[in-house]
Amino acid sequence: MGDILHALPAVTALRLAHPSWEIGWVVEPRWQGLLAAPGARVRGAGMPVADRLHFAATREWASQPIHPKTAAAIGLLRKELATAGYDAVLDLQGSIRSATIARMAKIRRIIGEADPREKPARWLFTERIATHGAHVIEQDIELASAVAGDELAFTQAQLPQNPAAEAWCDDLLASSGTRPVALINPGAGWGAKRWPVELYARVARGLMERGFRILVNAGPSEEPMADVIVKETSGGAIPLATSLDQLIALSRRIALCVAGDTGPLHLACALGRPVVGIYGPTDPSRNGPYGTQFRVLRSPESKRDHTRREEPEAGLLSITPEDVLQAASELVAAVPLQPEEEDMPEAEA
Repeated sequence: MGDILHALPAVTALRLAHPSWEIGWVVEPRWQGLLAAPGARVRGAGMPVADRLHFAATREWASQPIHPKTAAAIGLLRKELATAGYDAVLDLQGSIRSATIARMAKIRRIIGEADPREKPARWLFTERIATHGAHVIEQDIELASAVAGDELAFTQAQLPQNPAAEAWCDDLLASSGTRPVALINPGAGWGAKRWPVELYARVARGLMERGFRILVNAGPSEEPMADVIVKETSGGAIPLATSLDQLIALSRRIALCVAGDTGPLHLACALGRPVVGIYGPTDPSRNGPYGTQFRVLRSPESKRDHTRREEPEAGLLSITPEDVLQAASELVAAVPLQPEEEDMPEAEA
């Protein structure tokens, strides 16, 4: 989810610069809602960010590597990409997996970073671009510029609107009145990035005392964390297990997001909402909040380390709920509490 959201500004800029080009995107099926919905259009281009989606269920394939269904799905993707008539492939993930999929297109231009996330992936590229930006969004824009042949600039991503999800969100928030809504996301991709849920609960209580309505996003298997926050706030926080379309609709309306380095934080950023990011082993200068008003908390003792350990990283544990509440107070004092109508992406019913 985060990789797609980081790539969207670059591809949106590419779409606006070259509206006549046909753009395809290889995506995990579960994340397709970030790229397409009925009637969604990029403002200024009058078309979707991607004309075609190609599905790579790599998570499912990894769980059943020798199943005939996996072989058939990989074969279908290979045929789709090889016969689609693309002129170039842009690898914005920089992994061995994504570079291998790029090779399936069987074309001459496979473009990626000279120093990708997974170093061996560079040997699968035919063009290696030296990037200079610190943040992955800046690096993706440099890669897209290499395809376009011109200088592209940061362009705010415009995420789809699903009418049913928008109506669901309106109903959910109808009882909030004028209270600003804070979304707390206690989960993270692995334990070392995960600030303890008990500390999130203390932040939730503090935000409630400041007049916020608290919603807790609970992704798959994260319901127990949400339950801890609900219990510690005496039922004041509301747990939510949303679809992706619903999470987009909800994030569009929040006044504040508090989370670690995880997809919902990057979604709030993509929608221009204020964010407090709680970081440990991952480097916020590379993949922290971007393109919105934000505060990032990270211990100077934390070192960049993507080892998927289960225990929270030591520097992460030095961040206190009081630190987070102070950052939240500074942030909401500096920005409007509610999103403006003009921030809503263009869509047709």
